[in-house]
Amino acid sequence: MVTMDNPAELLALAVSVARSASDLANRMRAAGVDAVATKSTATDVVTAADRAVEQLVRDELHKSRPGDAVLGEEYGGGQDQTAVRWILDPIDGTVNYLYDLPQYAVSLAAEVDGVVVAGVVRNAATGREWTATRGGGAFCGPRRLRASTETDLGQALVGTGFGYAAERRRHQARVLGGLIGHIRDIRRLGAASIDLCLVAEGTLDAYYEKGLNPWDHAAGGLVAAEAGALVTGLDGNPPGLDMVVAAPPSLHQPLHDLLSKLDAAGGP
Repeated sequence: MVTMDNPAELLALAVSVARSASDLANRMRAAGVDAVATKSTATDVVTAADRAVEQLVRDELHKSRPGDAVLGEEYGGGQDQTAVRWILDPIDGTVNYLYDLPQYAVSLAAEVDGVVVAGVVRNAATGREWTATRGGGAFCGPRRLRASTETDLGQALVGTGFGYAAERRRHQARVLGGLIGHIRDIRRLGAASIDLCLVAEGTLDAYYEKGLNPWDHAAGGLVAAEAGALVTGLDGNPPGLDMVVAAPPSLHQPLHDLLSKLDAAGGP
């Protein structure tokens, strides 16, 4: 049984569990995606694999740390008053998973007394794995990560994502229309946790998105922050449902100010 609450030990458990979860997701993908249902809208899908992977993670965590709380995308929870809470997205990028596009991940973070201290994001399709501990740096495998050194927003490659509801997407499209002339280009890969890790390694210069839940950004946000990115909301708010902005300090302020001017955190 894992008994200590130090970040390195929590990360080791998270990595082990995420690898098992990724293996299950891949086996179920190879067998064919089935039992597709919807959640908030007709385009917000959930598969049998989402639920099976989340249950596997919950079971594995309970074996090692039976007293911890777990907040997961599919089964909720995580409201118990415990020192350690795990924050889980069993398959971040479910639409990619459904269409067999190789950008979907198991995202698992450990939060101690309300602060995320360890996280892993594992691209289940490729096996690429990003990890971080608070104060211990961010890594992809053995390689320590550093966010982009770009200083000109006009040369920045920026990632984003869109919501499931049509009205929210329309608002996000208007924001993007106001932004696109001020940056190099935009990328939309479909998995927020992976986007944040790409900011950590400098593959994306920056990233922003409205509508992210804790399981979407807990692990990836820590990876990005430990690689030197600023991960915030807009106008002094923490990252959350209204907005997540991740960028190195040289790009964060100009991107933040433009997104604020465009009311990126507003709309439906």
